[in-house]
Amino acid sequence: MAAFVKAINAKIRSNPTVSYFCSTHFWGPVSNFGIPVAAVVDAQKSPELISGPMTFALCIYSATFMRYSLAVSPKNYLLFMCHFINEGSQLTQGYRYLNWHHWGGREKAQGVVGALQDKAATASEKVKDAVTK
Repeated sequence: MAAFVKAINAKIRSNPTVSYFCSTHFWGPVSNFGIPVAAVVDAQKSPELISGPMTFALCIYSATFMRYSLAVSPKNYLLFMCHFINEGSQLTQGYRYLNWHHWGGREKAQGVVGALQDKAATASEKVKDAVTK
């Protein structure tokens, strides 16, 4: 059985393309792409749900591993792209967090909702008046 496994491994490693797809240089970044995908999807959600400390930690994490991905030999450009996308996504989330919690974004949103509620009330009164005539 060991000889069979050794023969299969030798066959895989003899082809550079198959060897790459069977290595951690490929599967590490692929499995790690869940983090930036989640950050991009979360950009559509309310800024109330963003955790400031976690966003900061993920920014530091991605910046560190972007550097690491280019420091290893051979350079892992797939890992670099994964962390580059994650860094951009986390910086966007960080901006949204700061805007919502510290720069008046929540108050602006509440003002817009209040103005829309006033317009809706005015429109419903006009409809009621037109129907009763």
